[in-house]
Amino acid sequence: MEVSYYPGCSLHGTAREYDESTREVSEALGVKLHELEDWNCCGASSAHSTDETLALRLAARNLVIAQRTGLDVVVPCAACFSRLKAAQKVEEEARGGTGAKGTLRVLSLLEFLAAPALREKIASRKKRSLEGLTVVCYYGCLWVRPPKWTEAKQPENPVALERLMKLLGARPIPWSYQTDCCGGSLVLTDIVRRLTGRLLDGALEAGAEAVVVACPLCQANLDTRQEEIARETGRAYGLPILYFTELIGLSFGSPQAHRWFRRHFVDPRGLLSAKGLL
Repeated sequence: MEVSYYPGCSLHGTAREYDESTREVSEALGVKLHELEDWNCCGASSAHSTDETLALRLAARNLVIAQRTGLDVVVPCAACFSRLKAAQKVEEEARGGTGAKGTLRVLSLLEFLAAPALREKIASRKKRSLEGLTVVCYYGCLWVRPPKWTEAKQPENPVALERLMKLLGARPIPWSYQTDCCGGSLVLTDIVRRLTGRLLDGALEAGAEAVVVACPLCQANLDTRQEEIARETGRAYGLPILYFTELIGLSFGSPQAHRWFRRHFVDPRGLLSAKGLL
């Protein structure tokens, strides 16, 4: 199986563990990722707040490059996915305004790996069960909203992460914040601290030992803000924030898992070792 791959800026920088685990898991599953040649930043959260036309063109340029490959394009970052889907929908409505016409499918990495055929391959390649690990699954807002763009089948109650975690042997538990916003790129504002604090409190109250994510912005906000929020609230968190691809790689017995995990602000290796998973 071959697909084109749009990593976006975060996966080449602050979220390298997401990129590396994605590539390793894909290779193990027999999926060949073709990184788009000469891709550019999608504009993420900033461009569309300053210039809507520029924001659409930034994303549309990547769609044109992907269209030339003749392959579906897989996108691991929720913000990038949102911008590419927005540009595609606007182009479709304008009937050819960007040049990215045809049957190109823009797929989130999560929906791609959670599809039935690849779930079967994941089950067959699993070497280690994640039994004993209790998690909450956090989607954030951009994977599912607005449904007009994302085409999410269950925007208020997505289940892809839960299905994958059960497949790996982990125990995903229900909670009330799976699609709430973390604040996205508003990292220099009080908004992010309030929103992430609410999410962390909700995860602890649900009984989670870790939070599973599929977005580098969500991961960064939840991972890096815990000490700051703890100083304000007096509540200790210490919740590992794990990419779902890291956990798939761990279940595959990847020797690179230690390297991925040590890049996290909240080091998950203590928890995973205590569970006999490392």
